Amino acid sequence: MEISVKNYYQLSQIEIDKIKRDGKRPSLALHACCAPCSTFPLEFLTPIFDVTIIYSNSNIYPESEYERRINELRKYIDIFNNEHNQNVSLVELKYRNEEFNKYLEPYKDLEEGKERCFLCYSLRMDEAYRFANDNHFDYFTTVMTISRQKNSQKINEIGLALSNKYQTKYFASDFKKKKGIDRSVELRKEHNLYNQQYCGCKFSYEKYLKKIESKEEK
Repeated sequence: MEISVKNYYQLSQIEIDKIKRDGKRPSLALHACCAPCSTFPLEFLTPIFDVTIIYSNSNIYPESEYERRINELRKYIDIFNNEHNQNVSLVELKYRNEEFNKYLEPYKDLEEGKERCFLCYSLRMDEAYRFANDNHFDYFTTVMTISRQKNSQKINEIGLALSNKYQTKYFASDFKKKKGIDRSVELRKEHNLYNQQYCGCKFSYEKYLKKIESKEEK
């Protein structure tokens, strides 16, 4: 069966052109997982939107890693606001790792990029999207389409499906396109941002530790 692949970067440009014609500056809730993944999306979005970052990442394990990532994001937001004369703010939602792990546990043995990851995206995006809707943001999106390791088609499918639940509009994206990923890497290096070595969840962390142990044994 042929799989339909949509050009979500093109869809983002179409939506931006529409916003520019309307002459408005909408509010946008941006789900973000870490500082490096937020770099280029903020450059891309802030000329058009008033952006608030929503930190909804109960998947991250252990808690010390969660704190390290959000603190690095706080640092980068300050840098970005000062450099670009912006007023991006950060909202941190409650950290519920034990509860989150129960949802992911049935899929713990799957490779990264499969159903466990898709469920993880969905749970975090839904929580952030609900916040956006309850607080009357015009748009919602996530930085996760910047990552080479994440399926942007699936992420956008999840976002569009969630948009049926909420009044806030979903902003389709593929931030890695048009050298977005290259710019992201450039900014990460320029600002010496912490670049995590595993995706985030307990199960990816355990596999990361096994990988390290395997290298040490050789």
